[in-house]
Amino acid sequence: MSDELLNMNDDASFITPEIIRAMEGILMVAIEPVPGELLAQLFEVPVSIVEEMAAQLSAVYEEAGHGFQLIQVAGGYRFQSHPAVSAYVERFVLDGQRARLSAAALETLAIVAYKQPISRLQIASVRGVDPDAVLRTLHSRGYVEHRGNDDGPGQAVLWGTTPLFLEKLGINSLGELPPLAEFVPDASVVEALENTLRISPLDDAGSAPDQNL
Repeated sequence: MSDELLNMNDDASFITPEIIRAMEGILMVAIEPVPGELLAQLFEVPVSIVEEMAAQLSAVYEEAGHGFQLIQVAGGYRFQSHPAVSAYVERFVLDGQRARLSAAALETLAIVAYKQPISRLQIASVRGVDPDAVLRTLHSRGYVEHRGNDDGPGQAVLWGTTPLFLEKLGINSLGELPPLAEFVPDASVVEALENTLRISPLDDAGSAPDQNL
């Protein structure tokens, strides 16, 4: 593995078998994604070398057909299972080992993710229900955090998502969230639905009896 990576890189003066093994060992034991800047400090090399090494390692793992991959997520690098084996991994993880978030919690988390920083009252105006209990659950799970206070009356607490949220979704920044437009029907679809579901006054009241009978 080390020789293959060294041969793939034009400048092997920084990338040594020792550094490659060290990077793999660190990422193997790290609980959270490890920033490239930290790895560069540990190895005493430029950040660009760490980025190049991570890219090359990722390519080597993919070509070899491993069940894991090296990715950049939440501002750092980590190992994670390959999408090709997700069915087996999900079966293992979900087999009574993890409590799933409720639909209400997922809805609230989505609102916070797209509208942050956002207050409790603003979340309630979107969902139509008091989100206090759900926010406490999301906060205890580490998915949302306080992001300061609103400047308005009462200085309401503002909520935002955490790096753990990015890590769980497997994305590097909020900019990688799918655009909301992908989930909202266009005007023609909305108009067609309205025309189909509109109830006329006659339909609403029912057919009047024939007075000639």
